[in-house]
Amino acid sequence: MKGRVLIIDDEAEIRRNLTVGLTQEGYSAVACPDGISAIHELNAAREKGIAYDYLVTDIFMPDIDGLKILKVIKVQYPDLPVLVITGFGDEALKMTALSEHNTGFLDKPFEIEDLVKSLEALAPGSTREAAGPDAPAEVIRESVSAYLTIRITDPARSMDVFNELHSMEGVQKCEAVRGDFDIIVLAQGESREEIDKIFEKIGRMDAVEVTSMSAVERPKLDRDVGEFVKIYAQAMKQPSQVKAAMQPGTVSYVIVDIDPNAIQQIFTTVFFIDEVLFCDVIDGGKKLVGMITGGGVGRKSKILEKLSEIDGVFRVREATVIKLIED
Repeated sequence: MKGRVLIIDDEAEIRRNLTVGLTQEGYSAVACPDGISAIHELNAAREKGIAYDYLVTDIFMPDIDGLKILKVIKVQYPDLPVLVITGFGDEALKMTALSEHNTGFLDKPFEIEDLVKSLEALAPGSTREAAGPDAPAEVIRESVSAYLTIRITDPARSMDVFNELHSMEGVQKCEAVRGDFDIIVLAQGESREEIDKIFEKIGRMDAVEVTSMSAVERPKLDRDVGEFVKIYAQAMKQPSQVKAAMQPGTVSYVIVDIDPNAIQQIFTTVFFIDEVLFCDVIDGGKKLVGMITGGGVGRKSKILEKLSEIDGVFRVREATVIKLIED
């Protein structure tokens, strides 16, 4: 056997053709329809002591795109040969893929012999050669966070209310928005009691009507997917506030009503959408709150449409951020 190949592609015909073709060429091949199933397959194989010698992944998939999978795979298995395949690539995508160590790029359509040549051109490696931890994990006490949405009952006091909230101790983020409410606040503390005190203080303010309060919850992800999300977030190493400031166009908060029974698939899909700057779970897994960026005319409406089309999403509401002061 020439090696074990894991294939990730959302098109059943391509998965079948690649699996059969590689088998005929002397490889053992397993195909997965999306990123989450591939994550499970890699971890299940590792626990059984089975190593993969190659990864072949498409870029555009329904849950996690191939470039993000590539980013995490290269953290976990730096020397694993990876071949990125796509029928909709451009030079920028190609250069992004090839910037990763021991990675190749192949445009669709191609013949099996082209695939084999591309795999053989990569240096040997496997998932048996996992990267070790750089340093002992630091034990960090987890803080408590919660969102508060507010309506201002006296428009004449809008700026005064905003400034007071913006400078209040415990308020991590305060944004004026245009939507079903006027201000959204993200507070952070050492305990739920501390958060409650902050919100009680806000509730006593003049011209303020509190419309909702929702604690941020840990998303209910299985171990493999949770670890994948954690590695990707650490690999990017960029706070959401910094990412928002770097993005062109406007930014908005979105509140997404979802089926809590499908939270893993929905959260993972939303988390890995490029235009989503961050994503939090609230209300017992029934809602997500996040921030999206719009990079041009009509671009933001397409993101909202994309969110609405995810299986298990019931409703998407938008609150556009109004920039009142410079951070």
